[in-house]
Amino acid sequence: MAISMADIQHLRKMTGAGMMDCKNALTEANGDFDKAIEIIRKKGQAFAAKREDRDATEGCVLAGISGDFAALVAVNCETDFVAMNGDFVGMTKSILDAALVNKPADLDALKTIKVGDRSVAELVTDRMGVTGEKMELNVYGQITAPTVVAYIHPGNKLAAIVGFNKPGVDIQVAKDVAMQIAAMNPVALLAEHVSEEIKERELNIAREKAREAGKPEDLIERIAAGALAKFYKEFTLLQQEFIKNPKQTVAQYLAEHDKELAVTEFKRFTLNAE
Repeated sequence: MAISMADIQHLRKMTGAGMMDCKNALTEANGDFDKAIEIIRKKGQAFAAKREDRDATEGCVLAGISGDFAALVAVNCETDFVAMNGDFVGMTKSILDAALVNKPADLDALKTIKVGDRSVAELVTDRMGVTGEKMELNVYGQITAPTVVAYIHPGNKLAAIVGFNKPGVDIQVAKDVAMQIAAMNPVALLAEHVSEEIKERELNIAREKAREAGKPEDLIERIAAGALAKFYKEFTLLQQEFIKNPKQTVAQYLAEHDKELAVTEFKRFTLNAE
């Protein structure tokens, strides 16, 4: 049967697939839209199976808030060309919106949420059939706190979310802290929150450097302890120098605005090499 341009455009609007893919699917389905949609979706599943071993290092990272809930999601793809495509960014935004509405507890739960008549996982697979690239929804973070804020760095490669211990936090203060996290990549709030694994890693690095420099063995541990203290200053949020005023720490910046204000939790993700 003849396939009209109007039918092709209608299927393209429904699926986001290319014009030729829509025409071929409608032809194969003899004009049946439901069958054509299924053909396009099966194509996405086939691409997913074929490209499992491909690297997907580009992508889109977004974050947002809804009331006292903040969420961050990242969807990977193979090329920056696809990562910058409006439809791909729109899909990532729809996944973020689904997370903000449904507040899933983890990544597996997010993948099962419906966006229209498709699960989030199926949405990503369908998009693979449209672009021919491997795609992965591999990052989801969420925070619940009296005040939450989200920051997305221009380019959609880096985002951060932050929670605070009280409602009504000055929005500029909240954004400043989120930008601090995005820019300076802290590993924890305070030294006592740094994992033992990271502590031991930094101590071992410092010990090796001291020995390579020929330092006396009886001074190695003292040197390593000093290096760890420096690490805490550089990589724990509240001890870091505030990027807008290096003469004060982030903790001092918060206290300057409200002595009872505290960060409860933060999450950060980037696709950029660091």
